[in-house]
Amino acid sequence: MSNSVPQPVQPDVRSGRLGSAEYAKAFADAQPRLTRAQSLLESERCLYCFDAPCTQACPTGIDVPSFIKRIADDNLRGAARTILDANPLGGMCARVCPTENLCEGVCVRNTQEGKPVAIGRLQRHAVDALIESNRPQLFSRAPATGKTVAVVGSGPAGLACAYTLARDGHNVVIFDARPKAGGLNEYGLASYKTPNQYAQAEVQWLLGIGGITVRNDWRLETVNQLAALRNEFDAVFLGMGLSSTHSLGIPGETLTGVRDAVDFIAELRQSSDLSTLPVGRRVVVIGGGMTAVDAAVQAKLLGAESVHMVYRRGAADLSASIAEQEWAQTNGVTIALWLAPLELVPTLDCASPGPGSSGHVCAVRFAHQAMVNGKLCATGETTVMQADMVLKAIGQQLGNPMLRDAGLKLDGGRIATDAAGQTNLEGVWAGGDCRAGGLDLTVEAVAHGKQSANAIHAFLGGINSAAVA
Repeated sequence: MSNSVPQPVQPDVRSGRLGSAEYAKAFADAQPRLTRAQSLLESERCLYCFDAPCTQACPTGIDVPSFIKRIADDNLRGAARTILDANPLGGMCARVCPTENLCEGVCVRNTQEGKPVAIGRLQRHAVDALIESNRPQLFSRAPATGKTVAVVGSGPAGLACAYTLARDGHNVVIFDARPKAGGLNEYGLASYKTPNQYAQAEVQWLLGIGGITVRNDWRLETVNQLAALRNEFDAVFLGMGLSSTHSLGIPGETLTGVRDAVDFIAELRQSSDLSTLPVGRRVVVIGGGMTAVDAAVQAKLLGAESVHMVYRRGAADLSASIAEQEWAQTNGVTIALWLAPLELVPTLDCASPGPGSSGHVCAVRFAHQAMVNGKLCATGETTVMQADMVLKAIGQQLGNPMLRDAGLKLDGGRIATDAAGQTNLEGVWAGGDCRAGGLDLTVEAVAHGKQSANAIHAFLGGINSAAVA
């Protein structure tokens, strides 16, 4: 970093920075699975607390002591039943939940000894064993109700809602804008968190309950589309997530080399050959959340020489968990705090650019920040970081004006609902990231989907209840 304009440089964004074997190693499973022996030993550490704080901390209410006891008894199928009955996306949540802030954070072993039971890894152990077994489907549908429900979006909220409704005997059609179902589980998470196409394996397990049809490449864009869904179906659930990234609102945002981090992650997730993905030699990621960490670490793993994750406030305000921050630093990412972007500098301003290099980002100018009387203020100092690639990870927004035009009440740019997810429009519910007031966590989106499914089931008559095979 410096306070002066960078010296002349050619943008260095290219693919193939690593050998083929290095890519495979870099993007291998970040947390290897427990062995049977390890799972038995770890499960014995559980105190099987009455009124367990870990269960209370889980947004989906998984009975943690119960499933861990079944693992200790070497009953993985029973453990998986307990997990998936409460959270049908329990396998993905075991991989991506900030467990240190939820179940493991309140584990009695953690509060007494500073080392919680590895609840997330045990949960993954049980669910993976089930999905890979020759009888992966535990549950069966209740008798058919004849009712149909439209679910817009196949992310965690939509999938959880559809699965719960299907178990209750309703027929569900999922409409999704992407070629594959899964939402952020498929397109928005770091590849090292969910390798080996796990998101699609989980989707196929969910669809195995029956009664769910997926229509891909369908985007909700008009008032008439929503009106048609309300007319054709007995209820509608909106779980389309957030469609656009906030703007930085500074000069240079349209320069070549400046990208949304979510698009970068999605491209990486869908690539069949990581060696073909271009990455800058010097990467700057602007943002302080989980998406910023995922983008920064993966840029480093693709072969970037230097990666800075830059946030305008201090460490206490980073929304990325402590574990995620440590993971980023372990992988060579530099976290720079108290810096707010002022300008994305083009190559023409980096002095004597080479032929054809105009219009590409070459640096980011930041203003130093400080808290003054409880207010974030610029100090007057500036810093310049060289960058061949800048990734924006500053949060997303709904970005769909037709929802207000359709009469939906919005709150802070997201859909306002009651506690069960019901909107102000009769027969329409919403959940996940598009619902106002959430934490933007996968597990919370699943909880939203379940809550809305239960409310929709009651709205449709609530005659049947889900069955267990």
